[in-house]
Amino acid sequence: MAGELGARDVEIATAGQAANDSLVLAFGRLQGAANRLEYILGRAIEEECGISHLMFEVLLILGRAGEGGLPMRAIAQERVLSTGGVTRLVDRMEAAGLVVRDADPDDRRGRLVRLTARGEETVVRAARLHRENIRRFFLEPLPEENRERFAEDLKVLSHAARDALPRLK
Repeated sequence: MAGELGARDVEIATAGQAANDSLVLAFGRLQGAANRLEYILGRAIEEECGISHLMFEVLLILGRAGEGGLPMRAIAQERVLSTGGVTRLVDRMEAAGLVVRDADPDDRRGRLVRLTARGEETVVRAARLHRENIRRFFLEPLPEENRERFAEDLKVLSHAARDALPRLK
């Protein structure tokens, strides 16, 4: 059946078929939803907490790492950023008082990035807001009985995509 999700025997021969292919449409909906949700949720964090969504994600990564912090390379790999991109981002976060860079005891040339007290306070405030907005815009539109399964399926997709990426050097 042409409209069946994942139908393998359907050959795309026209632009109309391409635009209406069930797999292409499903992925487009996922991407559209993710982009819109990132805009809505990211804008709320920016307006209420004064940080970008990307900064918030780096603060979360550092929160998971604990007091010791993380090397810049690890942050770059976690966010799929270039080392130059993460350096510029961390520069802005350091200027805002959210993070500090310390010498890495295991690598004399390396630096570890860790949260400051202000960074900790900011990530907690932003996470509270973010959690409420996730509930409102991400979960509430879904039938309650599907929410847990949906979250698990997203985890599977995220890990599969992460594992398919080449590792940064």
